[in-house]
Amino acid sequence: MKTLHLTNAWHASSGGIGTFYRALIEAAEREGHFMRLVAPGESTRVEEVGGFGRIYFLKAPRAPFDRNYRILYPHRFLFPGTAIQRIINEECPDLVEISEKYSLIYLGGLLRTGRLPGVSVRPTVVGISHERMDRNVAVYLNAGAAARRFCRLYMRWLYFPMFDHHITVSRHTAEELVEAARGHKVRRGIWVCPMGVDCDRFHPHRRSAAGRGKLLKILNARDDTTILLYAGRLSPEKNLPLLLDMMARLDAEHYLLVIAGAGIELEPLRNRCARENLRHISFLGHIGDRDALADLYANADIFVHPNPNEPFGIAPLEAMASGLAVIAPDSGGVVSYADAGNAWPARPCAEDFAAAARLIRSDPAARKAKAVAARETAEAFRWPRVTSTFLRLYRDLAATTRGRDRNPVLSPNWWSTPGDRFGREIRAGR
Repeated sequence: MKTLHLTNAWHASSGGIGTFYRALIEAAEREGHFMRLVAPGESTRVEEVGGFGRIYFLKAPRAPFDRNYRILYPHRFLFPGTAIQRIINEECPDLVEISEKYSLIYLGGLLRTGRLPGVSVRPTVVGISHERMDRNVAVYLNAGAAARRFCRLYMRWLYFPMFDHHITVSRHTAEELVEAARGHKVRRGIWVCPMGVDCDRFHPHRRSAAGRGKLLKILNARDDTTILLYAGRLSPEKNLPLLLDMMARLDAEHYLLVIAGAGIELEPLRNRCARENLRHISFLGHIGDRDALADLYANADIFVHPNPNEPFGIAPLEAMASGLAVIAPDSGGVVSYADAGNAWPARPCAEDFAAAARLIRSDPAARKAKAVAARETAEAFRWPRVTSTFLRLYRDLAATTRGRDRNPVLSPNWWSTPGDRFGREIRAGR
C-alpha cells in the first residue's frame, strides 16, 4: 500500500497539520506502509524519512495572506511533465489525500475522473479537512452573509464533489461537509478521525523544582506566580486578542502569560502590550525543540486556548497530557476531548477566561483532580493509536474505490444523500 499526501500547510514552524504528517510518517515506518508527502518549500528537494517515508519539497512562492507559508498553485499539476504529475506517475500511489481547499483540490477532481492529461493511474482520492473554509474566509476576507453563502456553494458544488470520500478531524470541522453532502449523484462518506498527542514526550513527570525555577528565572517571576501559557501559531484565526483582554483583568502580581509561537500576529500583539502597559505578558517566539516545548508545558500552571472555532486543537491536548489545567472555549473542535471533568471550558470572552484562571489558582484540589482526568483523556489520543486508524482507513478506502460495490469496513459518520442532476435532495419515498 502506498499513499501520497499533498498539503500547502507546511513550513519550518508549521502547526498541527505538520505535526500530524510527521506522526503519520512515523506510523508508516512502523507498519511498513509506503508514504509520500508533497509540500511547498523554499527550494525543490527530496527528503528520505526511514525506509518507507519520502517528502517532496517543491519550490513555491509565499502565500498571499500569511507570508510564513508557501503555496503550490494548479500549474504545478495541470500539464504533462509538471512536478506533481511526475511524482504521481513515478510513485503510482493507491490513494491520494489532499489537505487543502483552494488550489490543490482540482488535482483531486481530475484524478477522480481520469481527466488529467499525462497521468494514467487512478488512485482513490480523499479530501481531508483540517480546517473549515467558512471560518477562514470570515477571518481573512469577510464575515458577512454573502461570504457565508459563497462558502456554502463552494463547499457543495466545488469542493465536496472533487473527491471519492472525505475525512475530517472533528465534528465541528465536519459540519460544513455534512451540509455540503446533501443531494449528490455519487455516494461519498465522511469520516471523523481525530488528531493525536505524543504522551511520552508531553508528560507531568517533566515538572520539577529545577525546571520550574529555571522558567521563573527566565520570566523574572516570583515563586508564587501563576504562569499561564499559550503555545501555537500567532495568526488571526487563533483569536489571540482575547488573551490580552484576559490579562488586562488579571493582576500582574499573581499572574503572568507566556506566549510561545511565531506568526503574523506577533508584532501587533507586542505593540498592543507596549501601548497598554501589559507588563505581565512575555513572548518566547517559536520553540522548535519539542523537548524544550514539553518542559515549558510541564512547568507552567495553566494553558489558555482562545480560539472558539479551533478545528481540533493539538496544543490543548498536549497541555492536558502534560498535567496542566486547561482553559478553552466551550465550542469548536476542542470540545471533542475537553469538558468540565478534565478542563475549564468557558465562553470565549475575557471576563470568563479571567474568572477561570482565578478559580484554578484558588482551588488546588480541583486542579489536581482534573489534571489526572486530563492525562487519562490524552492517553486515549496517543499518536500511534490515532495514526494506525488513519492507515487502516486508507487501506479500506482504497479497496472500496477499486471494488465500487464494497462497503467500507470502517463505517463513515455520514453518507452523502442522493440528489437529482440539479442537486435537489431526493428523500426516501419520493
